[in-house]
Amino acid sequence: MQGNTFDTLQLSQEVRKAMTDLGFTEPTPIQAQSIPPILEGKDVIGQAQTGTGKTAAFGIPILHAMKLHGRKVEALVLCPTRELAVQVSEELKKLARYRRDVTIIPVYGGQPIHGQMAQLRRGVRIVVGTPGRTIDHMNRGTLKLGNVRTVVLDEADEMLDMGFLPDMETILGSTSADRQTLLFSATMPRPILELARKYQKEPTHVNVAPAQLTVPQVEQTYLQVRPGAKLDVLCRLIDTYQLASSLVFCNTKRRVDEVAKDLKRLGYQADRIHGDMTQAARTKVMTQFRWKQSRILVATDVAARGIDVKGIDAVINYDVPRDDQFYVHRIGRTARMGRSGRAFTLVLPSEMGKLRDIEAYAKTRIRQHPLLSGRNGEGMRRRDPVQATKDTQGTQDTRKIGKGPHVRLPGRGQ
Repeated sequence: MQGNTFDTLQLSQEVRKAMTDLGFTEPTPIQAQSIPPILEGKDVIGQAQTGTGKTAAFGIPILHAMKLHGRKVEALVLCPTRELAVQVSEELKKLARYRRDVTIIPVYGGQPIHGQMAQLRRGVRIVVGTPGRTIDHMNRGTLKLGNVRTVVLDEADEMLDMGFLPDMETILGSTSADRQTLLFSATMPRPILELARKYQKEPTHVNVAPAQLTVPQVEQTYLQVRPGAKLDVLCRLIDTYQLASSLVFCNTKRRVDEVAKDLKRLGYQADRIHGDMTQAARTKVMTQFRWKQSRILVATDVAARGIDVKGIDAVINYDVPRDDQFYVHRIGRTARMGRSGRAFTLVLPSEMGKLRDIEAYAKTRIRQHPLLSGRNGEGMRRRDPVQATKDTQGTQDTRKIGKGPHVRLPGRGQ
């Protein structure tokens, strides 16, 4: 794309008008390098991190090339999670707002299948689905892929990690050999490259992964803590930095439940999201977090895929991520759209080596956080909201942030 502009692409009037409404001026690197070969009908392997504009990179050329007044599925986008499928579907709908003949629906588990079946029978042009529910519709005969011209594998590495490789192969094998296959992934493990070799034809490789995987607007620090002090340190961080919106990551669903429960008990506006929750419950949680009705969202890595909420002040790694790339995905939820943000990681003494591995992978520096009062939780005691309220009647210095508990800070002479 010459001159880093959309003007040279000669896109359809409807797509250009939608892009103008959405404030598209200059393409992101993944868009600049991916859109031209996709418009030419080539297969593409695109490597880029979350939040770099991948949806528009494949959505713009798909909508531009889509014929008028069709009723059969012409494009299929596969996503690893329900949240990401919904997010991608909504972004595509915005780009297609002036294509009244283009119907786009997400299909995913955890939602009644009969409503999806009815929509598919009425005629859909673009389907955005999770692999399991997509195959379910294929088996029921409500989703036919014979007319699909483009298949997109979005966040293919995450689908691989979640065990969806056989499903991806089944779906790709059910489409025409003449289809265009677009593969986007933050990383390129060997199974993904083998999938590309098997199902793509002389693909164009696009790699816009930066030398530094984390954005400089994120202030990254760690706090070395004892296992039993994590909750106290988490509360101190939330209160000290007056965090209006924060995302707390845990490695397991059980830990998510425990931390969210503890935060609520202490009077914080906290909620949780993980894969064992129903889709209705997850949608409700995300709506409340997006509208700041809850200020703290405790999540697993998988459930957080697709979370795109503006104005997240900080990401707090309650658990050190098990995989280096998860660290990059986690802290990428803050400091979006040019804003600044913070990332805190609670590290056990035995995990310092893992933290250094993350630094090497992300090509970044994670600095040690200055000591919080109470020596990062040493000797701190948990308080319930009633006791916290009583504390404010004393003469010592207290701090209250929103509806969280009062946390006593050392006063002079202590």
